[in-house]
Amino acid sequence: MAKFLIADDHPLFRDALIAALHTHFEDLRVVESDSLESTLSQIEAHEDIDLCLLDLHMPGSGGLYGLIRLVEDFPKVPVVVISASDGANVVSQVMRFGARAFVPKSSSSREISLAIKHALTGGYWLPDGIPESALSASEEDVSVADKVATLTPKQHSVLQLLQAGLLNKQIAGELHITEATVKAHIGAIFRKLNVNTRTQAVLLAEKLQLSPE
Repeated sequence: MAKFLIADDHPLFRDALIAALHTHFEDLRVVESDSLESTLSQIEAHEDIDLCLLDLHMPGSGGLYGLIRLVEDFPKVPVVVISASDGANVVSQVMRFGARAFVPKSSSSREISLAIKHALTGGYWLPDGIPESALSASEEDVSVADKVATLTPKQHSVLQLLQAGLLNKQIAGELHITEATVKAHIGAIFRKLNVNTRTQAVLLAEKLQLSPE
């Protein structure tokens, strides 16, 4: 018996995926989530989850942040990314930052099941046309992932707003917190990312954005 977590903020897609998976996996149990926060909570609550099927664009994920958090916080749970953003650059980034497989949302249920089976047995799965070199992570990738994984979801939200060019007062308004809290978050972000300026933090944050094709 297998137990999967489907992390996607579109209920219709979750329903369709669950129906498709039941045709390939007997006695399958499914847990659902619709944001990064609920995904982390579900894995903590269900220690017997065998695999996570992750959408890249859920609330709180912010590009690659959600994937990095899952891989770092729950290294024993293989992550299969299922996304409509399936350009070669995106696939390469996702695999370098720890996914076991990448499956375009346009894939058949058979292809999805094959990707899952590879991930469950410790293997990898790439879409057709993507070279195996996409699996290789550089020292810089590993360093970025290690640093970013230490950020709390709220700190990551502040970092995203810094990247958007917002001032402390504007960030406070967006997140409904005080300016003093914003300053505390920024200080923590600087320490965790080992940077000294907003510009340096923004440059590092840009590495988490999904590159276009």
